[in-house]
Amino acid sequence: MKREQLSKGEPINCSGSRSRTTKRAAPPREGAPTRAKIVICKIPSSGEQSISGSDSPDFSKFLIDQVAYVLGREPDDFEKWGRQTDAMLAAIAGIEPRDEIEGMLVAQLIASHNAAMECYRRAMIPGQTFEGRRENLNQANKLSRTYAALTEALDRHRGKGQQHIRVEHVNVHAGGQAIVGAVTPGGGSR
Repeated sequence: MKREQLSKGEPINCSGSRSRTTKRAAPPREGAPTRAKIVICKIPSSGEQSISGSDSPDFSKFLIDQVAYVLGREPDDFEKWGRQTDAMLAAIAGIEPRDEIEGMLVAQLIASHNAAMECYRRAMIPGQTFEGRRENLNQANKLSRTYAALTEALDRHRGKGQQHIRVEHVNVHAGGQAIVGAVTPGGGSR
């Protein structure tokens, strides 16, 4: 993902792909600092949806803003948080949400991961009381389990969840035959 500066009405596009929308910035005031804007980029491998998995630019911007707020900053504060923003966008693009549900799950994955890491960080502060350390580690543990549950939900939504078949009470009588293992219908040719 590449952030680009807006300047004097030039269109902004993502490097290496077409942006879903092209926006023109108003010419900056004399002496006013320029701010980078998040550009909703298409994921090159899918070629159809934006980074959020949605065809709606409004949904994409809303989702990215939600993740930015969860990270504890304003969405357009790139001067201070540029590296973190790049990492967040890379994480979303790397997971490649295919629809709005996956986009929301990805946002929650990022939020729970960052919250867990913050709890781990707080637990390791020197001079931390035993109760403070224990509480932060407990919260980090809960958030890590939430992250794992969200990952499983994303896999199930994508159809990657493991399917289990449980067979109970199989009786094979004298002279009978049973097969243990995977059986495919259609038989073979002899």
